[in-house]
Amino acid sequence: MNLDLKNLKFDANGLMPAVIQDAHTGAVLMLAYMNQESLEKTIATGLTWFYSRSRQRLWNKGETSGHIQKVREIYFDCDADTLLVKVEQVGVACHEGSYSCFSRKLYVPEQTNLEPAAVSDFTPAVILNELYGVITDRKTNRKEGSYTNYLFDKGQDKILKKVGEEAAETIIASKNQDENEILYEMADLWYHCLVLLSYHNLTPAELLKELHSRRK
Repeated sequence: MNLDLKNLKFDANGLMPAVIQDAHTGAVLMLAYMNQESLEKTIATGLTWFYSRSRQRLWNKGETSGHIQKVREIYFDCDADTLLVKVEQVGVACHEGSYSCFSRKLYVPEQTNLEPAAVSDFTPAVILNELYGVITDRKTNRKEGSYTNYLFDKGQDKILKKVGEEAAETIIASKNQDENEILYEMADLWYHCLVLLSYHNLTPAELLKELHSRRK
């Protein structure tokens, strides 16, 4: 593909940092490096390709794990030396199993007479995607004693049974007017619904898109 990349400023090694962002939630997922060839392959295939500085070769995100990134938009900054790639993340972005590579908190300024400012850590889309990523990873990477593995091993009927049971328990919690019980049972229900989505190879992003379409 012939692309006009003359405005981009690759470094002396022909590389440029690329910040990868979830197109739906705005969460920063990872940072990697692209050269001109990997950028061209990213645009041509619609999937992210990077250049590995340690292995000295191109690599396709998700080529072994299946946790691919579907490219939605690509921007470059005002200095034309950094890329912002907005993607639809399938599974998790981090090789350690976290949805985002930026999961370790380094510093939070002290708050005076304020609750910790952690709203961004608990946005529904981010939490749902992180949990879904773990669930999807269990489909291909077994973990000893994993309840999620147990559900997938038992199959669709078991998953559907659990969705029904948790829905009933949520109803009972509501009838009991017990707020803690409602939250506990609904968390179980949402988890099992995510397992069911994963069973059908559907994603939370697709569900959120469907919900968003109903606003129109």
